[in-house]
Amino acid sequence: MYNIAIYFYLLAIKFVGLFNKKVKLMCQGHKQVFDILRQRRDKESRYLWFHAASLGEFEQGRPLIERIRKQYPQYKVLLTFFSPSGYEVRKNYEGADIICYLPLDTPRNVRRFLNLARPSMTFFIKYEFWQNYMKALQHRGIPTYSVSSIFRPNQVFFRWYGATYRKVLTRITHFFVQNEESVRLLASCGITNATIVGDTRFDRVLEIFQAAKQLPLVERFKGDCHKVLVAGSSWQPDEELIIDYFNRHPEMKLIIAPHVVNDNHLAWIEGKLNRPSMRYTKALGADLSRVDCLIIDCYGLLSSIYRYGEISYVGGGFGVGIHNVLEAAVYGIPVLFGPNNQRFREARQLLATGGAFEIHNSTDFNATMDRLFTDEAFLAQSGERAGHYVSDNAGAADAVLKEVF
Repeated sequence: MYNIAIYFYLLAIKFVGLFNKKVKLMCQGHKQVFDILRQRRDKESRYLWFHAASLGEFEQGRPLIERIRKQYPQYKVLLTFFSPSGYEVRKNYEGADIICYLPLDTPRNVRRFLNLARPSMTFFIKYEFWQNYMKALQHRGIPTYSVSSIFRPNQVFFRWYGATYRKVLTRITHFFVQNEESVRLLASCGITNATIVGDTRFDRVLEIFQAAKQLPLVERFKGDCHKVLVAGSSWQPDEELIIDYFNRHPEMKLIIAPHVVNDNHLAWIEGKLNRPSMRYTKALGADLSRVDCLIIDCYGLLSSIYRYGEISYVGGGFGVGIHNVLEAAVYGIPVLFGPNNQRFREARQLLATGGAFEIHNSTDFNATMDRLFTDEAFLAQSGERAGHYVSDNAGAADAVLKEVF
């Protein structure tokens, strides 16, 4: 039944790829995999295979990859992606020796892939459990690890009808899970080879923090102001709240990095502002002394920009879900976000520590901002709790390496 479903899925993505650019890229990438492996694999080297579904999972696996490169240089790294949103962004990542798509989980693809790749060990990040790949890896005696995995009762493995698919979990050499509930759920299926190490995302944000760029332009904008709000990955409902407050508080400055960066949306933001603003890409060499709002109209800077704020706001909480709160919290500043955060474990825990604040409407936002900007002790305490939450939960990558090697 599983193999039949995979073949139907293969036919479906080929059909959708005729009309969808993203799916077309994936189909083209699948055709190239075996040629890439034939041409680039060094037959004399031992490879560690890391698989990430997409970009988010890659960022979780990245601390492991980069530690291995430094500590175990005798290994080379093969990195695969399932989604174009991961592969197309990271296909030139220098931390891996070979980067390609993972062919769909058909028996034939699995045989061809493993015969060419011949990994010494395999690391699947978070949610990836492919029946045929994992069966073949076990059969070949290749250690297979699940890293930063997290399990919930509503997953198919733990439902009454999930017995067949649950067998895939028995193929894993060891699980490195994020929490105690995951250990308990696995144990309910008779699986005890699991260790709680936490989430490698904490290691990654600490690495980003340590390598954060100095941004002279943002420093000039900030000047001597000690009341700067950095709003990252904001959407229109977030921006309505933020800009309304900003317009009425001339003592503060605002750095806003919207999730959608196009002329229409940037113009909408500028139209809402009643105070002087400037786009980042137009600010080089400009006099920023009279600019109160800096609009980040490019990508790749946000993780470094949070360092310039006294307070952060992470967008998405009034839509499908909040973006990365750890990128802001690592700088030891309080984090504000909207109510759609129930599925985000780190956001819930950050709220529990007192390092973050949930915003439901303008009344919540205004009251929280007022208190943080007027009560210095409360601001410092909230920021300290946010920073400690990140540093206290780091170390997962080192724990995995200690167990594996």
